[in-house]
Amino acid sequence: MLVLLAGIFVVHIATVIMLFVSTIANVWVVSDSGKASVGLWKNCTDVSCDGTLPYANEDALKAVQAFMILSIIFSVISLVVFVFQLFTMEKGNRFFLSGATMLVCWLCIMVGVSIYTHHYADGYGTSYLKSHHGYSFILTWICFCFSFIIGILYLVLRKK
Repeated sequence: MLVLLAGIFVVHIATVIMLFVSTIANVWVVSDSGKASVGLWKNCTDVSCDGTLPYANEDALKAVQAFMILSIIFSVISLVVFVFQLFTMEKGNRFFLSGATMLVCWLCIMVGVSIYTHHYADGYGTSYLKSHHGYSFILTWICFCFSFIIGILYLVLRKK
């Protein structure tokens, strides 16, 4: 049981780190023709990363930014609650609060990435004729899977 809890804890920390990286890095859509990419915050070229997004004032992008920040916040809260419950909870109880908070994180990731996929994943708003998904976009979908698995495991596990 201790090994399982330690493994979940490590995967949870990895998920938090990947959420930070995927939200901060500006590599959600990458141009096929050169070394240019677009993220949630800036438009980057091979020279610099100081270009503003052409669609920066759209509500959909602001919603994606907000949901990704909320997912980071809920993931960190879930991690802190899990550590707190690990040392204060009585034996035999389940990690309901940690699991519920992680599932809220999962929901925020799902909503944010779904909005981004619907509005911007095909290179909309960029000057790229051909583009593909960057590592930030892929990392976010990986975090989506991990957060769901962690949330369900927290709900199922009992402290022994």
